[in-house]
Amino acid sequence: MWKRIYHGSCLAIGAYGGWQLSRMQPEWTERLAGGAYWLAGVGAVLLLIIGIWGGQALLSLWNRMEIKLENVPGSELLALSIGALIGLVPGALVMQLLMPLPIMGSVLSALVLSGCCAVGARIGYSRREEWAALMAGLRINKGKDGEYKGIPEHKILDTSVIIDGRIADICKTGFVEGTLVIPEFVLEELQHIADSSDLLKRNRGRRGLDILNKIQKELDVRVLIYEGDFEEISEVDSKLVKLAKVLQGKVVTNDYNLNKVCELQGVAVLNINDLANAVKPVVLPGEEIVVSVIKDGKEHGQGVAYLDDGTMIVVENGREYIGSTIEVLVTSVLQTSAGRMIFAKPKLIERAL
Repeated sequence: MWKRIYHGSCLAIGAYGGWQLSRMQPEWTERLAGGAYWLAGVGAVLLLIIGIWGGQALLSLWNRMEIKLENVPGSELLALSIGALIGLVPGALVMQLLMPLPIMGSVLSALVLSGCCAVGARIGYSRREEWAALMAGLRINKGKDGEYKGIPEHKILDTSVIIDGRIADICKTGFVEGTLVIPEFVLEELQHIADSSDLLKRNRGRRGLDILNKIQKELDVRVLIYEGDFEEISEVDSKLVKLAKVLQGKVVTNDYNLNKVCELQGVAVLNINDLANAVKPVVLPGEEIVVSVIKDGKEHGQGVAYLDDGTMIVVENGREYIGSTIEVLVTSVLQTSAGRMIFAKPKLIERAL
């Protein structure tokens, strides 16, 4: 149907053009009876031929462009479009100055307008990650009434914290607010680990993928899969830092080195290990606790026990109590980057003294 409408339009426009030409050049039709009709017919046929050939060429060009555009991420198309529209503003202003020029005014105007659009598109493309982050934030925070509520705070997960798995339990408690951002390059790294030939790495990667699946399907938390990438950066940790700056969010990790890099570059960090240490029960020197001594310590005569949260207790002269549950007196508490360590001695010895 549309093809017939297109062909009919070509015939009508061509005929109208031939008729107008006969009126502008009456000497062409004076010697020929019905010359105006002849010109109208010739114009219709010519434009129909040109329209068919040109339409096929345009359709072929459009199909090629459509195939290429299907492979272009939406963030890049958005950035190019916004940049080109911004470039139109100065281009239109310069056109007003160039159009009055004789002969070359229109040509220069067209060139300047095209150049401004190209420059604007280039600038917009260079900021594609920022545009993508902005639109992602608006989409994820759309209210029930259809109005955008603003950009929520983003918590960007790194590979180590996903594999660790405790982030799922923290989300379940409701302490995490905002949006959990899972970058696509982190997913690719997880997939690479899950496909590793090493059994331990493969299990860790699969555990990470299971944790993400649990967060998305079972927990009441907003999750955003960030599809953008920073092709000029090769390291995943550096990409995370860059993404945190773009989104103005926080990196969630338990990687000590990434934690330090973020601090040096002014990026906020939520460290799962620091959180775990902060919520451990506070044990002060002089307190009495009941523990089960399970193995030898590094030094002579020492025994080692553990609290329910995994905190290690070194019991002086506790080797003889291995396999027994005894009451100990806390002598000192040592806090390190690896965690908390408690030193104690059996209360029976203390009483004997």
